[in-house]
Amino acid sequence: MKSLWAILVVLILLLQVRLWIGEGSFAQVWALEQSIAEQREENAELAARNDRLYAEVRNLRNEQGAVEERARMNLGLIREDETFFLVVEN
Repeated sequence: MKSLWAILVVLILLLQVRLWIGEGSFAQVWALEQSIAEQREENAELAARNDRLYAEVRNLRNEQGAVEERARMNLGLIREDETFFLVVEN
C-alpha cells in the first residue's frame, strides 16, 4: 500500500513539473503576457506618431501656407521683398 502511495505522489509531482516549469507553464505564460503588454504600448505610441505625421501630411497637402512656413523654419527661406535680421544674444 505504501508503494502505491509513493507511486501516486511521484506521478502527481511529475504532472506538476510541467505546470510550473515546462512548456506552457505559468512562468512562460506570464512572460508572454508581459511581452504582449509591452508590444501593445509600443504599438499605441507608434499609432499616435503615425496620426501626427498623417495630420502633418494632410496639412502640407491642403494649405500652401504650411509649405511656406515649413520652408521658412527648416530651410531659412525668405521672400524677395523681405529683410532678414539675425539677432545674436551675448
